[in-house]
Amino acid sequence: MATFSLAFGTATKNRDGKIIEAFFPHPQLNPDAALISSLQEVVGYTAGNEAIEVDHQQCEAIAASFSQAGDEKSAKFAQLAAKSTQPLVMVILATDEKPTSVSEAFLKLQLISHRLVQPHQISLDGVFGLLHNIAWTNKGAIDLPELEERQIEARLNGETISVDCVDKFPKMVDYIVPTGVRIADTSRVRLGAHVGNGTTVMHEGFINFNAGTKGVSMVEGRISAGVVVGEGSDIGGGASIMGTLSGGGTVVVSIGENSLLGANAGLGFPLGDRCTIESGLYVTAGSKVRMLDNFGQEVDVVKARDLAGKSDLLFRRNSVTGQIECLSNKSAVELNSELHSNN
Repeated sequence: MATFSLAFGTATKNRDGKIIEAFFPHPQLNPDAALISSLQEVVGYTAGNEAIEVDHQQCEAIAASFSQAGDEKSAKFAQLAAKSTQPLVMVILATDEKPTSVSEAFLKLQLISHRLVQPHQISLDGVFGLLHNIAWTNKGAIDLPELEERQIEARLNGETISVDCVDKFPKMVDYIVPTGVRIADTSRVRLGAHVGNGTTVMHEGFINFNAGTKGVSMVEGRISAGVVVGEGSDIGGGASIMGTLSGGGTVVVSIGENSLLGANAGLGFPLGDRCTIESGLYVTAGSKVRMLDNFGQEVDVVKARDLAGKSDLLFRRNSVTGQIECLSNKSAVELNSELHSNN
């Protein structure tokens, strides 16, 4: 039977000996059965989904298993890990089920940010409640109840612990920097974000976990949890997309290809390809929309959710009546190729 995922990495424990985060430099999707069989003998894996704490003395055998399977990067990491003082953990997921441990959760978030899977392709049910609230610092992850003691200890030694953020999700770039991206403020992209090749995230742009872009995009607004933005689409400055954690319910809000969410605009329903929402206009799923023909005449009034996924639409607000109007989008967005070159 095929195995869903495999990863070997380091972990951080709190004073109670519980793992609060895990780093996997080379996670695998659908690893070779022979590799799983070899590692099974080394680490004592039995079956199902397991997070196994690894003894440093096992690293040589783990490195040999990876090397035999042709995974030299993982083999080299295992050799280096043998000399580390950090706790080590191996996660083997036979199937894609909801995570039941912190190590499993961190592996799944890293699978997304490594672009091995896209948002919504794997189960992250319950991940928010599973993770600890952590102080992410220049000294690594510190469990929040331990922060004050660690800060005092550092001060007494003439040092300072700088706290970047207090959150359940760390910065993505502390774990992974995907190829072909620019991120102006790295604190605004959480681990578990999928940042497509060619994407630029400007200073006010934000990408949550289990969300992101598929390819070339300019992100100057907010991509909330669960939202996926298609190739060639732009999120304007201050724009906001309603996610599954911010009132969108279970509906997956997405944006198709070559669409534009204007500056300070908002979106609460799935948008198709080559669509535009004008600046400052927030269209929720329940918004009443006047449908106009090519001559500007009203042909119908619908709720925005009835237009979900439809392409070539332009949404605007009538400056006289204040009503939301929709008509055919005659020109798709053309991205500036120089701005989106991140080589």
